Amino acid sequence: MEKDSSNKKSRAIRRLVIWYKRNSAVTSIVDTAANSAVTASNVAGNVVSGAGSVVSTASNVAGNVAGNVVSSAESVVNTATSVVSSASSIAKNTLQPLVFDPLKRLQNSDNVIVREDISTSERIWIAVDGMGGDYAPVPILEGCLDAINRFPINIKFVGKIEKVRYEAEKVGLIDSLDKEIDNNRLELIDSGDPIGMNEEATAVRKRKDASINIAMDLVKTNKAKAVYSAGNSGALMASAIFRIGRLKGIERPAIGALFPTRDQTRPVLVLDVGANTDCKPSYLHQFALLGNVYAKDVLQIHKPRIGLLNIGEEECKGNDLSLKTFELLSHEKSFDFGGNCEGRDVLSGDFDVVVCDGFTGNILLKFLESVGGVLLDILRSELPRGRRGKVGSAFLKSNLLRIKKRLDHAEHGGALLLGVNGICVIGHGSSKSLSVVSALRLAHSAVNHNVMENLNELQKLQVLNS
Repeated sequence: MEKDSSNKKSRAIRRLVIWYKRNSAVTSIVDTAANSAVTASNVAGNVVSGAGSVVSTASNVAGNVAGNVVSSAESVVNTATSVVSSASSIAKNTLQPLVFDPLKRLQNSDNVIVREDISTSERIWIAVDGMGGDYAPVPILEGCLDAINRFPINIKFVGKIEKVRYEAEKVGLIDSLDKEIDNNRLELIDSGDPIGMNEEATAVRKRKDASINIAMDLVKTNKAKAVYSAGNSGALMASAIFRIGRLKGIERPAIGALFPTRDQTRPVLVLDVGANTDCKPSYLHQFALLGNVYAKDVLQIHKPRIGLLNIGEEECKGNDLSLKTFELLSHEKSFDFGGNCEGRDVLSGDFDVVVCDGFTGNILLKFLESVGGVLLDILRSELPRGRRGKVGSAFLKSNLLRIKKRLDHAEHGGALLLGVNGICVIGHGSSKSLSVVSALRLAHSAVNHNVMENLNELQKLQVLNS
């Protein structure tokens, strides 16, 4: 089956190459059409400007002659506008499909191959806190149902079953839910109420039936390989420590989040982004060790470069925590320490892992979450108004959507809690279905790359046994 799928994909690629060789002229036609649209737009602008001058002159002359000139000017403007619309329509609706249709066919064949792989491979069970989050359980359930069809995973959905089914029926998800239950790809696990966002993390010790506790127990008993929750992050961390425990030698777990960089294929892992607001140098040292393993296993970086978030590149810069941590990291032989990382260098791609205390990391995380939306708003406001702007926007639309996708925190979905004896993914409290899908993809990737086995190898390091 895999060989046949591979052959199908190879044939599709060969057909695509042959198509482009035979139709190379199409690309130049698209460029010509685009240039024509721009030229037509400029002509329209000039005509409008000229028409305005004629109208002004005609007004001075006054009388019937002015009226006739105004009427003629309006006619010319309308004609020019039609030219712009026609040029844009030709470029976008007629020529672009000729270029991109073969790519769509190849992408569709890829999707078929993915579905075949999912149906034949071993699926991983992931426990989901279905009651955690500002909008739970509907977007959490919707994301789970979507992820089941995208990735080789099964879901143990933990929550109040009656409420889950009631909400699913209200939004039209009940048929999909029952279908996945019948297919043994989703299981509903009953629980009590979730730990609220405003509750203390220690509430997990008193409420044994809280949804996050039930989900964490599934990992503890090996009925699930990972757990995801968009609920109270402090409660998830406390439940993880009390239920599955910390890794030996790790004093404090850290939350690691992936940020986009200039190279879209190589994100940077920043930790801690909120688990520990007050840190010791030894904590940051351990964060660097955890991040190094994650970057190697999941991000597939042979030799990750570790950076320490600071106010300057020089080793003498920073507060007492930064100075002492720099000394520890610079003497560590098990990873490549690249020195201090300034705020402007976090997204540069120069570092693969950046460590900091949870207070600073959380501010950085929340700031970057806002960047995507603000940048797109600026671009929209700067685009020209009127028909000329619409013509330009038509050609920029796909580029703007790609920019949004790269900067949208929902695309990254969740953050890993590193340092506990199991794979735990923390989602944003306002997570919608797309964020849930991304977080479950992250959980599957961590399980698939045997992250826990390599994290347990850290116990052999002398620095963690001293």
